[in-house]
Amino acid sequence: MLEHLPFIPLFQDLAADQITLLKPLFEQYTCPVETTVFEQGKPATYIYLLIKGEISIHYKPYDGPSIILTRLHAGDVFGWSAVVGSMYYTSSIISESNIEALRIRGKHLITLVQKHPRTGKIIMDRLASIVSPRWNNAHSQVQSLLRSDQE
Repeated sequence: MLEHLPFIPLFQDLAADQITLLKPLFEQYTCPVETTVFEQGKPATYIYLLIKGEISIHYKPYDGPSIILTRLHAGDVFGWSAVVGSMYYTSSIISESNIEALRIRGKHLITLVQKHPRTGKIIMDRLASIVSPRWNNAHSQVQSLLRSDQE
């Protein structure tokens, strides 16, 4: 699966030496349908790049039932709490099909940013552009659901 790295949108147009830096940091991850990849509130360790399959993002408010925020497909990124903003995952991920993904430890990505700022900046900028719209959408969905539960 690592041979696909240069063709994943997050890494397209990177130089060969940049891809060479990244490849050893990633590992393959696969799981069958209905697997909890990680749980909300658990330590945020990995960020995942979904290669094949579909996952759902679940959020459990403190005083309510779990809700599905969205579903992600091949090419999407999840688990970004491992590199931005939180020591713990802010939602749970459940596979909706058999999935194939690549994952990297957040601390390894952060180390890459520190040791290779040019490559790190490109990756972090691309991650931010993928995650930002989804975070805004998720935040709006949660607020809307919480308001409707109170009415």
